[in-house]
Amino acid sequence: MINIISCYVLAFVIALGVSTTQAAQSDKEGPVSGLKLPRFVSFKTDEVNMRRGPGQEFPIDWVYHRAGLPVEIIAEFELWRRIRDADGDVGWVFSRLLSGRRTAMIAPWLIDKTDYIPLYKDDDTDSGQTGKAAPNVIVSLKTCNAQWCHIALRDYQGWVEKKYLWGAYPDEIVR
Repeated sequence: MINIISCYVLAFVIALGVSTTQAAQSDKEGPVSGLKLPRFVSFKTDEVNMRRGPGQEFPIDWVYHRAGLPVEIIAEFELWRRIRDADGDVGWVFSRLLSGRRTAMIAPWLIDKTDYIPLYKDDDTDSGQTGKAAPNVIVSLKTCNAQWCHIALRDYQGWVEKKYLWGAYPDEIVR
């Protein structure tokens, strides 16, 4: 019994150490992957467990059922990644369930409203609309400049103002 408690305490201390140093790692390389932290990725599968700590012995807080859902990696520990979702929930997922494929979510903060976000032919509101997207819809992120992102949604493509997306940083250029 003491060994099990010791393992939980050690894992918690390790997880706490990773999370408290995360702020210092902003725009730095992850200690495991060497990739930028924080960064956006997406789920590979339709079922992903988010746990309280970096290991299968930790309780599951959430089970996601949405392949392609964009999440933000904020820390790394061995084969585990600490993520944040669009609602601000934070936990640990197994790294093999994550994909580098860039996706974004259309204005999840507008979910209770009937507003649609317009898609444009170019990165300019004067270029004419090609369609519109509802809040909470997941789109493929093709490219982004300083203020706009080119996205794809099924058979539709267009440009959307970056401020309406969760899945791209305000100052991020995506190529």
